[in-house]
Amino acid sequence: MPALSSTMTEGKIVSWIKTEGEKLAKGESVVVVESDKADMDVETFYDGYLAAIVVGEGETAPVGAAIGLLAETEAEIEEAKNKAASKPYSSAVVPSPPPATSSPAPAIAQPSPAAAASDGPRKTVATPHAKKLAKQHKVDIGSVAGTGPFGRITASDVEAAAGIAPTVTPPPPPPPAAGAPAPTAKATTTSSPPLLPDASIVPFTAMQSAVSKNMIESLSVPTFRVGYPVNTDALDALYEKVKPKGVTMTALLAKAAGMALAQHPVVNASCKDGKSFSYNSNINVAVAVAINGGLITPVLQDADKLDLYLLSQKWKELVGKARSKQLQPHEYNSGTFTLSNLGMFGVDRFDAILPPGQGAIMAVGASKPTVVADKDGFFSVKNKMLVNVTADHRIVYGADLAAFLQTFAKIVENPDSLTL
Repeated sequence: MPALSSTMTEGKIVSWIKTEGEKLAKGESVVVVESDKADMDVETFYDGYLAAIVVGEGETAPVGAAIGLLAETEAEIEEAKNKAASKPYSSAVVPSPPPATSSPAPAIAQPSPAAAASDGPRKTVATPHAKKLAKQHKVDIGSVAGTGPFGRITASDVEAAAGIAPTVTPPPPPPPAAGAPAPTAKATTTSSPPLLPDASIVPFTAMQSAVSKNMIESLSVPTFRVGYPVNTDALDALYEKVKPKGVTMTALLAKAAGMALAQHPVVNASCKDGKSFSYNSNINVAVAVAINGGLITPVLQDADKLDLYLLSQKWKELVGKARSKQLQPHEYNSGTFTLSNLGMFGVDRFDAILPPGQGAIMAVGASKPTVVADKDGFFSVKNKMLVNVTADHRIVYGADLAAFLQTFAKIVENPDSLTL
């Protein structure tokens, strides 16, 4: 299982392009894998035969685990199938790409030093508690059959092999006296509430797991938010003119943001280690897109430099790839600034969570008719939208963000420069 992105820890087999026994050529696509961001074809690095499929369609394996065995010759296919049936290849950690050897199962890695003493001739994966119990009860852990995920040996497996009763979780302590309320509070906080009737537990998909990880990581960044109203009358008029030519509102907003970022590079900067920050040489605007089962941010690279019409064409291509889960890593992980637009759903304002590794994210609300008064006290109705920017306060300060938003508003309110 290869690492198809920097955040991928496991992959799901979507489909096998080749079947067992089929001849393979180096560079040929063999299997489609769902990473945390997209579905990608995985190629073979060697000529040979797909001798055995270890991880079937719809199943998941950690990065580095064997998902199939490659035989060099047709005569070795049967031997590889026998080995696949007798050994827990799916739990073995392997390098990527696999080494080329004459063995029909080149994907197996050498046992780690920590497990070598008890592994014997094969790789044995056990929980730390299971290893401790095996040592206490003098059980050969190499002879225990694991019932956990990917054949992992659990504590109950060791206890069964030792012929002892399974460990039972002790019941909660009885309620203490009225003068000692602290233990009661502890017991209350540690107990999990029961599921509601007819409720069901749904595990995260790979994409949802990646989003969850990024959101938790973002909590460590000190952020602040600034809102700014923008008059969109001129932008709306321009959009009506260019819409028949294939230009989208997303492209207009991304172009305006890119041009404003060019004048305020600190908002396009990144702080990744908490000790320094870097000015990015490119302005790559990532745009949040909701897809079935998750969220992804395709990146419009060099948004400040691309022609508006080329930018719109590129955006349509990226959205098509995102919804078919065919984005390449550089098309979703190279953003330096993010744009999230819920205005199309009638949302007038919202705050966005800052993606890890970026300096700021802009949340765009809907453009709505608003009563405004000019300096002479005359009232009129103008279309206005509220944009809220969340920024990393370690590198972007309030004055920086206010100046950026003023520039963005001027570009939107006088949008002729967007078509140059």
